[in-house]
Amino acid sequence: MKTQEIIFSKKFKKRKLLNFGIISMVLISIAFLNACNKEDEEIPTASINYSIESNWVSLPNLINKSVDVFYVYPTVFGGIDDLIMDITDDSLRMSVRNEFAKQIPVYENECNIYAPYYRQISFDVLSMSEEVKDKYLSIGYGDIARAFDYYIENLNNGRPFILAGHSQGSEQIINLIKDKFEDPELMNKLVAAYVIGYSVTDEDLEQCKWMKIAESADDVGVIITYNSQSETATGSPVLLTNANCINPLNWQTTSEYAPKELNLGAVFFDDDGKIDTTIYQYTDAWIDDKGALVTNPPDVYVLHIGNFPVGVYHKYDYSFFFNNLKENVSVRINSFQDQN
Repeated sequence: MKTQEIIFSKKFKKRKLLNFGIISMVLISIAFLNACNKEDEEIPTASINYSIESNWVSLPNLINKSVDVFYVYPTVFGGIDDLIMDITDDSLRMSVRNEFAKQIPVYENECNIYAPYYRQISFDVLSMSEEVKDKYLSIGYGDIARAFDYYIENLNNGRPFILAGHSQGSEQIINLIKDKFEDPELMNKLVAAYVIGYSVTDEDLEQCKWMKIAESADDVGVIITYNSQSETATGSPVLLTNANCINPLNWQTTSEYAPKELNLGAVFFDDDGKIDTTIYQYTDAWIDDKGALVTNPPDVYVLHIGNFPVGVYHKYDYSFFFNNLKENVSVRINSFQDQN
């Protein structure tokens, strides 16, 4: 692993933001036209059998930790001809494993890792009506719910656990908490839920009283949520109205500024999911009045932000604050064990 204090590795090539804007508009237009022709696509009815090991991204061979993590991967499926990911496709499985490798090191030192494959929606679905989008999202949620039930009934053996995800994976974890965690038995085993890269709204908290946002570095049974972007960014599809947020640098939910000196290390990965660069004291953070985690990375021109609006650092929600998250997992587990 290489360590670099000021700049990224040369592997991160510069891309002009203007070009990104043009390309994004073209991609969104194509997605919209494709979506108009696909809203009536047949919904798959077959369910995934999670007693089969190959339907899991990760099942531990050796249970050597006292805490588990149930992890749901982010969006990897662009979708050209289909709206629902085929989990038997080898290239998509490789994409899942690459994203898994970029995020799971936050948890793996402290946890046994359980991660199911699930049929996520494609980028095209985002252009559809809410009714149609929910219909397709429900397929992936059905997979996650069945995988979680199988995990609890057959694999967990009474251990406390963490829920974790990013992006679409975090959205599905939120759905799981809403659906199943009114049950005190599950809530009593929940160390924390890291639902990063999607919003938990005030309305969610009002509807589901068992959902609580973390308010410090060591409270347990709580939700850690934030969406990182620049001060001027607009149009983030994952930052919802009345979003809640906690700052991963100072673990506050207020607008208190956290300087970059609190950043224990941003970690960046190559395309194969291997660590490329670690940068200590990389960037600062504070929470604005919209519930966004505002941050100022040192050179935005080297960041490949994908199909997101300028200044929306969704792809780097984990990377920017990687070592702070990793430390916090340990802190919350210790706090949970002290209380139990």
